[in-house]
Amino acid sequence: MRAARLIKMVLLLQSRPAMTAAELAAELEVSERTVTRDAQALSEAGVPVWAERGRAGGYRLVGGYRTRLTGLDRGEAEALFLSGLPSALREMGLEDAASAARLKVSAALLPSLRDASASAARRFHLDAPSWYHEPEPPGLLPVVADAVWDDRLLRVRYRKGGGREHRRTEVARELAPYGLVLKAGVWYLCAEVADDFRVYRIDRFTSVEPADERFERDETFDLPAFWEARAAEFARSLLRTEVTVRVSESGARQLAYTGDRAAASEALAKAPPAGPDGWRTVTLPVESLDVAYGQLLSLGPELEVVAPEELRSRFAGAVERLSDLYR
Repeated sequence: MRAARLIKMVLLLQSRPAMTAAELAAELEVSERTVTRDAQALSEAGVPVWAERGRAGGYRLVGGYRTRLTGLDRGEAEALFLSGLPSALREMGLEDAASAARLKVSAALLPSLRDASASAARRFHLDAPSWYHEPEPPGLLPVVADAVWDDRLLRVRYRKGGGREHRRTEVARELAPYGLVLKAGVWYLCAEVADDFRVYRIDRFTSVEPADERFERDETFDLPAFWEARAAEFARSLLRTEVTVRVSESGARQLAYTGDRAAASEALAKAPPAGPDGWRTVTLPVESLDVAYGQLLSLGPELEVVAPEELRSRFAGAVERLSDLYR
C-alpha cells in the first residue's frame, strides 16, 4: 500500500545521509518514476525531502528531520508489537499499555494515516483458541508475564500432569522464565531450570513468587525454534504403538486428517506402492488402540484394519452394529 511505502521511504532517508532514486526504487520495489511521485507527496505533506539533481544527486531529508514517535516507554513499545493479539494482551495485563502506545503512534502519524489502526482492526482479527473451547485465562499469567519481560527469576509450585498420582503431586521449582507461548487457547511458559529448558502449562502453577534476583538471558535462545522442536517432540512422544491398515486412494488422502499429520505423511511415504485395486498397506504410529479406534473409524469403508487383531475385532463389531442399524 502507498501509505506504508511512504513511511518506509521516510525511514530509509532518515537512516542514511542520502539515497539515489535507483537505490530507493530497489529498496521499495517500485520504479524511479514512482519514487519521484512519492517524494513530491511527502514534500507536500510537510516532510522536508530535498531532491538534488546530477550524477552525485539523490534524495535526503533537510535539517536532520526525524519522525517523532514521542513519549513511548519500554512497556508500551513492547506491547505495541503484540497489538494484533488483543485477547493475549488482555490476559497478560498489557491491554492498557498497548492502548496508550497505539494512541501515541497515531498522534505522530500524518493526518491521512491516523485511521490506519482502526482500518486494520476492521479487516483482520486473530482468534487464538480452538473451536468448541472457552479457555479460562490462568489467574497467575500476569505475574508470570511481568517476570518474562523483566528477566526476573520465579519461585513456583507446579502441579504435575500425567497419571492420577501425578495430578496430586506438586513440585517446587526456581525458573528463569524465557518466553510465553499461546497454543490453542492454552498458555505455556518456556523456562530454564537446572541448565535445561523445559515447558510448563501455566494453568498448572498453584503459586508464583517473583524473586528479587534477575537472570542473565542467553541471547542465542530462539523461542519459536525451541517451541517448534519441543512441540514436534511432544507430539511424537504420544505415538506409543502401531497399527497396520489398508487404505484406498481416498483413504490415503484423508489419513493425515485423522491424527498426527506428520506421522501419517511419513507412514504413507514408507508404505509400498498401491496394489492393482488401488489400496495400500500402511504401518501407522498411534497414541493408543482406543484413540486409533476413534480416529480411524471416521474413514469408514476407505480403511481396513489388518493388525492388531484386537483393533480389527472392534472394527468388525462396529460394522455389524452399523449394518443392523441401516439394514
